Amino acid sequence: MPIIRTPSVCIAGARLAPVAAIVSLLAACHGGADAHFPSGFFFGAAIAGFQAEMGCPTLPPARCEDRNSDWYAWITNPTLIAEAGNHIEGDAPARGPGFYELYPADLDRLANELHGNALRTSIEWSRLFPTSTVGINGTAALRAAASADALAYYHALFAAMKARHITPLVTLNHYTLPNWIHDAAGCHANLDTCSPRGWLDADTTVNEIAKYAGFCAQEFGGEVDWWATLNEPFTAVVLAGYVMPSATRTNPPGVNLRWDAAKAAVQAMIRAHNRMADAIHAADTTSAAGDGVAARVGIVYNLQAVSPANPDNPLDITGAKNLDYLMNQLFLDGALNGLVDANFDGTQVKQTDLGGRTDFLGINYYQRLTEEGLSTSAFPNVTPLFTFDPFTLQYSNDVEGLAGELAFAHSRYHLPMVISETGLTDPDDTGAAAEWIQSSLFQARTAISQGIDLRGYFFWSLVDNYEWNHGMTMRFGLYAVDGGDTSKARTARPRAISAFAQIAKTRAVAAPDAGVSP
Repeated sequence: MPIIRTPSVCIAGARLAPVAAIVSLLAACHGGADAHFPSGFFFGAAIAGFQAEMGCPTLPPARCEDRNSDWYAWITNPTLIAEAGNHIEGDAPARGPGFYELYPADLDRLANELHGNALRTSIEWSRLFPTSTVGINGTAALRAAASADALAYYHALFAAMKARHITPLVTLNHYTLPNWIHDAAGCHANLDTCSPRGWLDADTTVNEIAKYAGFCAQEFGGEVDWWATLNEPFTAVVLAGYVMPSATRTNPPGVNLRWDAAKAAVQAMIRAHNRMADAIHAADTTSAAGDGVAARVGIVYNLQAVSPANPDNPLDITGAKNLDYLMNQLFLDGALNGLVDANFDGTQVKQTDLGGRTDFLGINYYQRLTEEGLSTSAFPNVTPLFTFDPFTLQYSNDVEGLAGELAFAHSRYHLPMVISETGLTDPDDTGAAAEWIQSSLFQARTAISQGIDLRGYFFWSLVDNYEWNHGMTMRFGLYAVDGGDTSKARTARPRAISAFAQIAKTRAVAAPDAGVSP
């Protein structure tokens, strides 16, 4: 039984129901409302620069690959790869899908085959500024320091999107940091003596990432209106980087149980979001869409549905409540509302220099966590709220949980939202991804009919990509890419594509049949 944390009777009921009944409950909530999506709704796919750009079929690798980021060092350093606890697959960057070279054809697929009108992508900080910008200030000086090839690439990419009537939603920091900001191998070896230390060098990193954000807003503001500052800062960067790197995800520097560093990184990233938002709003004064809105600034956060293992066990109920707070609320409360919990203990202090700067919230949704409660904190010196067993957490793909997370975010943060990522791996196109698309878009349309301000939906991902420490072994794409094929030819996954394209083309969605694959 999931946590109930929304005033919406329909969606709360859907969260409580058995999976087989959820579609029926959502359909009842949907009632006779118009099944069409509102005008201007984004039907898009999502990619990230690091994951998609590498692997060009004809361009030299030194041009195609961004070799100046901590993540590039993480996946190519032989010592790091050899350390089993890092869970690095070791795939060469050349196995990536090569979007840097092949983007025109991929955009054609998005526009013509998927009937999409938006793409979520990223600007890579280290590609744009391969060398340090510390001490460099002003737009002209920063432009002179920027990579001319990177400037040309991003301008060409945005122009190609405009030509196809595709709206960009641009993430400025999708995990990766420049090497001159973060020494991945050095900090993995010794977090206390390494340099530079990434998010732990808070003043430098926050200042430089805000400077970078302002430059991007000035340089590309005539082509981009939708900006996201950070992607999944808590679950992917903080937990997988400083607390519990695992086979599911490691993130540089990949150290264990450094709660001091985790708390410091959270504070730095909350500050970074707010400083980046200020810089973007100040620098982007041109409306690319011509609607009078020059810049919409958001943050992308991974919300996860949380359930107690036994809904009748008070320990499980309390553990689920505490897990939900730590995973889903602590960071966003600080970043969006300036309510900062520096000690991870539930005590929030209002910081007047934070909050009130965010125009939309991007929600990434993939799974449900089911937990067993503990009578005392597993880490009492860290937080009294860790009253759940991290070793028995169960992760499950649960598309029906999306409705509840939309309702939660709407009721707590009162911001326009986009579903910035959702999907699952279905490499054989069995119908699982198609079913996910149908169900998640039905939930999205139901949420809109319930009064939730939802502006768009982005499926992860457009093409198979380099899935971080997993390399090319995890396949999320609507189009398959064989990393070993030097041509990087795309192969359609027809069932998933058909499900997405039909809804995007008609701008309408019907209730899926419970338990029936499309």
